[in-house]
Amino acid sequence: MTTTASTDAGPSPRLTPDQLDALGAEMDAIRQRVLAALGEADADYIHGVVRLQRRLEVAGRALFYLPPAWPLAVAALSVSKILDNMEIGHNVMHGQYDWMGEPGLSSRMYEWDNVCPSEQWRYSHNYIHHTFTNVLGKDRDIGYGILRMDEDQPWHPYYLGNPVYAFLLMVFFEWGVAMHDLEVENIVAGRRSLADNKALHAGIMRKVRRQALKDYVLFPALTGPFFPLTLAGNATANLVRNVWAFNIIFCGHFPAGVATFSEEECEDESRGHWYYRQLLGSANIDGGSLFHLMTGNLSFQVEHHLFPDLPARRYPEISGEVREICERYGLPYNTGPLGKQLLSVARKICRLALPDRRREQPSQAAEQPAAA
Repeated sequence: MTTTASTDAGPSPRLTPDQLDALGAEMDAIRQRVLAALGEADADYIHGVVRLQRRLEVAGRALFYLPPAWPLAVAALSVSKILDNMEIGHNVMHGQYDWMGEPGLSSRMYEWDNVCPSEQWRYSHNYIHHTFTNVLGKDRDIGYGILRMDEDQPWHPYYLGNPVYAFLLMVFFEWGVAMHDLEVENIVAGRRSLADNKALHAGIMRKVRRQALKDYVLFPALTGPFFPLTLAGNATANLVRNVWAFNIIFCGHFPAGVATFSEEECEDESRGHWYYRQLLGSANIDGGSLFHLMTGNLSFQVEHHLFPDLPARRYPEISGEVREICERYGLPYNTGPLGKQLLSVARKICRLALPDRRREQPSQAAEQPAAA
């Protein structure tokens, strides 16, 4: 198997089949060691985060009854929603705490504070994205069917709106995630029919109704004369969560230096090549312990892509070992502060809105983008 992944910085380092096997063995050893060490400290951690999230939600809801405390209410509710989505929901639905045997922390039973149904998200994220990470034509998280995020995506005038589409996706991120499995871009392009989505409609509409009633009818109504303020506060908290989640996720997947792969390259893929692809297709964000908590430890996106079913609190402790392995194999370990990664992502979004400097092949130039 050849390793011909490319980045915006040029071809990625190549490994021989023997090196890939050795890399896979080292990564498997890390995973098995952490799994064997899971125990009370991990359970105490997630229980503590759940308690914190619930207290912040109760505090936020209660403070809406005191109009002068509106900013505090919004702040508490925003942090509660971020923790629910990032450190709890995302990680629990990856099965990181299934070993505890608790229904409330079961990947199959957990339902998060988001308009995207958890069952739908587990398929599109856990299976599609984590199996085919950064494989063009397979990983639909590359651009979410809306954006051009790689030079190997053929350019079309539609993509001149890349920055606008990115901004709208950021503001309405939970809705974009909910619509992800509907593959609207493929329906527009004629590659999928409305009938193909029939099985998804009921679940999406049920979750949309639930979330809309909760945030925009029920809880505002409970505050009586403060209905408009509570409604605005809930909408603001959802906006804060959406903007935060979008930026953390995009900084982990799309800054400069992140590699993409072709479908042909990943045929009959070995375990070692899968690890290789995760290493090159991810990026970390530097920060302190509070920052990592607020990201759900997805600031360690490299480690998360390598070990998606390990409790995310373990990523900081194994990151040094992963970095050392990368150095020995001559592989890049993409990391940087939030500002740097954000700027890198913004530059890529804007740069890929324009035609490539290299001349496109006629067949590519005529091809319509999925979302056009």
